[in-house]
Amino acid sequence: MAKSAELKWADAPAEHDYPAAASFLRLLTSPESAQALAGLMSKATTVQHPVKDILRAAQLPLIAADDPEVAKDLKKARDGIALSPILLVRGDLDSGRALQIADGYHRVCASYHLSENTQIPCRLVDPPATAG
Repeated sequence: MAKSAELKWADAPAEHDYPAAASFLRLLTSPESAQALAGLMSKATTVQHPVKDILRAAQLPLIAADDPEVAKDLKKARDGIALSPILLVRGDLDSGRALQIADGYHRVCASYHLSENTQIPCRLVDPPATAG
């Protein structure tokens, strides 16, 4: 895909993104903490961060553009369809905990394939002191 396509973003995450985030987070913390984090995300202010910084902070590899889910998001970009902002849980330098992309990893990768400097709208929350 040509890097000239520009991503459009929805104003807020889709409602189904929060349960998806909670489902992922239950792999990392208790069900109660996962649900609490998803609730915090639904109320958080949307902020922007460069995609290259998100991938680095999450310590995740870039998924190839031909991955079916990444390709689907790249097609949406080509078609001018707005993508849902991503949901993040802040990492911690002191403990070595990486940023967690609770929902939207494929959207992050699609964005990077378009431009590593793309600003991505995110809902970023801090984990409760008792989480994880």
